[in-house]
Amino acid sequence: MLVIDAHCHAGQGDGFTGPWDTSAPLRRYLRRCDEAGIHRSNLLAAFHTDYAAANEEVGRIVASRPERFSGFAFVHAERDRGRILPMVRRAVTGLGLCGIKVHRHDARISREICDVARRFRLPVLYDVMGEVAAAELLATAYPDVDFVFPHLGSFADDWSAQLAFCGLLAERPNIYTDTSAVRRFDLLERAVERAGPHKVLFGTDGPWLHPGLELAKVRLLGLPPAAEAQVLAGNFLRLTRRARKPAASPRRQPVP
Repeated sequence: MLVIDAHCHAGQGDGFTGPWDTSAPLRRYLRRCDEAGIHRSNLLAAFHTDYAAANEEVGRIVASRPERFSGFAFVHAERDRGRILPMVRRAVTGLGLCGIKVHRHDARISREICDVARRFRLPVLYDVMGEVAAAELLATAYPDVDFVFPHLGSFADDWSAQLAFCGLLAERPNIYTDTSAVRRFDLLERAVERAGPHKVLFGTDGPWLHPGLELAKVRLLGLPPAAEAQVLAGNFLRLTRRARKPAASPRRQPVP
């Protein structure tokens, strides 16, 4: 069964406040993926003060092993205001990336980002940091854009936010989530039961979280094979199919 990690960071940051904005090395992560049976990874930049440069680095990593990697373009809603369109155009047509990443830690998502996602028919991975009401507003304003809100809406293990998000996940057809860093297993079960396996993507938030441990949570859901296949790869492939380019012939090269 194909397994795709839909949420892994890669490359260098320049903030030096923690691993998340300093460095996201892949060497140990990839070894752990091989041991766990994870075949492909979707890469996102680490936090950076220049996402155009960070996306170029992610693009180089993806190009080094296109059979192994795909990637999303990271953008900053405020700092990149007015240049989201050329940034995303470069990411899609020049670097072969297939989605957009936004983080509330940087700034709240903007209409500019959503309009560009609609134009290029890209999914948006938006970490709302517990502001799950934003998911309702975005899904209503942009019903033709697919939004993936990772961690059931809260990396910080905010039970009330994650519980509220499960309802939105079930109600809104263009709202999705990923399994990365969800610590309350009962809520993960609840999300799959209420919304269905077609609304959940497997993700690890690597390379800092162990991919084998994150994969074990999905296995422990005990889903039927067809439903598990949706979570582990099918949903990601469906959401990104309009932007993904056919992989070139495999040619292994060193990963930065």
